[in-house]
Amino acid sequence: MPARPSIYEQEHEDFRASVRAFVEKEVVPHHDQWEADGQVSREVWRRAGAAGLLCFDVEEEYGGAGVDDFRYHAIVAEELARVGASGPGLPVHSDIIVPYISALGTPEQKRRWLPGLVSGEIISAIAMTEPGAGSDLQGIRTSAVDRGDHYLLNGSKTFISNGILSDLVIVVCRTDPDAGHQGISLLVVERGMTGFGRGRNLDKVGMKAQDTAELFFDDVEVPKANLLGEEGSGFVSLMTNLPRERVSIAAMAVAAIEHVLDLSLAYAKERQAFGRPIGSFQHNRFVLAEMATHAHVARVFVNDCILKLNAGEVDTALASMAKWWTTELQKQVVDAGVQLHGGYGYMTEYPIAKAFTDSRIQTIYGGTTEIQKEIIGRSLGI
Repeated sequence: MPARPSIYEQEHEDFRASVRAFVEKEVVPHHDQWEADGQVSREVWRRAGAAGLLCFDVEEEYGGAGVDDFRYHAIVAEELARVGASGPGLPVHSDIIVPYISALGTPEQKRRWLPGLVSGEIISAIAMTEPGAGSDLQGIRTSAVDRGDHYLLNGSKTFISNGILSDLVIVVCRTDPDAGHQGISLLVVERGMTGFGRGRNLDKVGMKAQDTAELFFDDVEVPKANLLGEEGSGFVSLMTNLPRERVSIAAMAVAAIEHVLDLSLAYAKERQAFGRPIGSFQHNRFVLAEMATHAHVARVFVNDCILKLNAGEVDTALASMAKWWTTELQKQVVDAGVQLHGGYGYMTEYPIAKAFTDSRIQTIYGGTTEIQKEIIGRSLGI
């Protein structure tokens, strides 16, 4: 099989070796238990922080490495995908949520939160989706009323990744009900605030070890010091950061595709039917050839997106292209892998079955495929 296209230099590969060792020691032996528990341990977060696997781009004065290179983030996602470890929400934390604090936080907010986010002592979440508003951010109803030195926050959110374990939640809320998208703000709610409650750990089809929860806000008094960015600037901040989130999801999708290809190749060489390996049958060879081609093309595309992200050249449309195409491709490739495995592909003890159930959410969260196509279509002037 042709070598996989790479954008990594020696320092990245050295980092990959340390991530791989961490995953093999601290994640793989525990993941089945985490699946049963519905969440990972807090200890793995602290150990990830101690190993330098979180928030690489946070400035050194706040405990980070100060390295603004998304390739390090992609390596963590790839190494988790390589072993089918969907539980640790490290990419959500480092790639998606903490950058809001880094980009929008005041010096006081950064001093207060970033060191703990880097160390894994503080686990983060972002609360956008509501029971009545999914991809339509302008339809959110969670409200924050100005009460002088604080906001009074009321509303609910659902499908929140890291929702049970999170200590710090960036809540997308409406501070002005009459200002449209200019009335949306970001408030940071912290564990223990009166009126902040969590519902059940949601029972999902896949990604069983990653805690996903409903969050409730009942007259939560959020200090003005916890406003992230300017009041009313939340929608613009979300639009600025969402391309990074979508490239992150695309990177996870490609890593998962490569993982499924590896599983399928190994199975096709080992599994016998009619006295020979099933991979020797022309149809199966063609299926594997298609999977390998898809993986290669997707890797080239996402590698280009990662380099463009590093250079500040990823626009909303390109990120949407990467997000919808790689995740839909992931579903297609995983489905082919299950079919190739036959009955064993439907057995949960086989990694391909877990890859199948874990993959289904990819085209939904981070903005559905339909929303991504709408964004791209508008960028074309139609």
